[in-house]
Amino acid sequence: MLTHKTMAIVFANMHDKSIPDLTEVRSMASLPIGARYRMIDFYLSSFVNAGITNVGIVVKSNYHSLMDHLGAGREWDLSRKIEGLSIFPPFSTIEYGELYHGRIGALYEVLSFIRDSKAEYVVMADCNHMANFDVEAFVNEHIESGAQVSMVCSPNLNLGRKVEASSVCVKYDESMRITDILSGARCPDGGADSLNLFIVNKDCLVDMVEDAYSRSINFFEREILTPNVDKIHIHCILHTDFVRRVYDNRSYVDASMALLDPVVRDALFNTTRKIYTKVRDDAPAKYGLDAVVKNSLIADGCVIEGTVENSIVFRGVRVEKGAVVRNCVLMQDTVISSGANVESILTDKNVTIHSGRHLAGHNSYPLYIKKYSIV
Repeated sequence: MLTHKTMAIVFANMHDKSIPDLTEVRSMASLPIGARYRMIDFYLSSFVNAGITNVGIVVKSNYHSLMDHLGAGREWDLSRKIEGLSIFPPFSTIEYGELYHGRIGALYEVLSFIRDSKAEYVVMADCNHMANFDVEAFVNEHIESGAQVSMVCSPNLNLGRKVEASSVCVKYDESMRITDILSGARCPDGGADSLNLFIVNKDCLVDMVEDAYSRSINFFEREILTPNVDKIHIHCILHTDFVRRVYDNRSYVDASMALLDPVVRDALFNTTRKIYTKVRDDAPAKYGLDAVVKNSLIADGCVIEGTVENSIVFRGVRVEKGAVVRNCVLMQDTVISSGANVESILTDKNVTIHSGRHLAGHNSYPLYIKKYSIV
């Protein structure tokens, strides 16, 4: 556990626009993944495993699903009289009466929360990566480096098909001091991709936010860190374990399908740093006499009477007798009726596929079916 007092700030909506289909009715933080988890579970679990018990969640829109999932934070041992879980609802800037833009505006509006904390260090995170972070090791490395800011990065994260405008990569020297920060660019040889996880000295963060807000600066990496990389000591911390970024429908499906690999599951769900989530009291999955299931994750509460292959099946899904499901991600309470045949599709919650329907996407372009749809 951390011996230095540390708090955490999570930005729940920072990357919603990158995956609009799945975030139309929810935030990136509450995006379901892995048959029973949400994206924020990986971050909250990483914080509490490191001994961080003061966590603030900054939300901007579509936050009902997230609040329903988090509750009072009991599942993560964050339901406390002192500190614990704090959720900051949408707010408008005082001067303009508009919702904040960028990380600086969000931080400015919760600055009193940060100031009032007895923490010496602040961990800031978005929720667009699936990983099990060793936050305790990260904070200790930050302290030992003597840096004002540390960025957690991955040398193994291959953006591959797409580079987002919000993608950030870094170059660093032999001492791991960051020498250049590139936004919206493919990672150069010898560089590393930012995982949008920062560790900042609290007093330094407060000063930077106050100064930036007074100058109408909105973006932390692009407008504060990048132009001052020679003035601010920014340290690069490498996360070399498994990580996947979610930035579109295909990357979401790819991250989900990676969980079919037992090596990946062992890396994410290890016994020393557990991943916690909200418990739904369902009965164990039920399999019919004619059910065929191969290389799939089946959550509790499911009824499987047909064929399921290479798929991620969330809680409460029903695959009726004679139905065939291959290479799919089926979210909670989806129904695949008897005789239906689906391949490479991504269904949101409460979707019903009627009998005799044949739906197929492609592994490079999964077919997305909206929440509550009936096909």
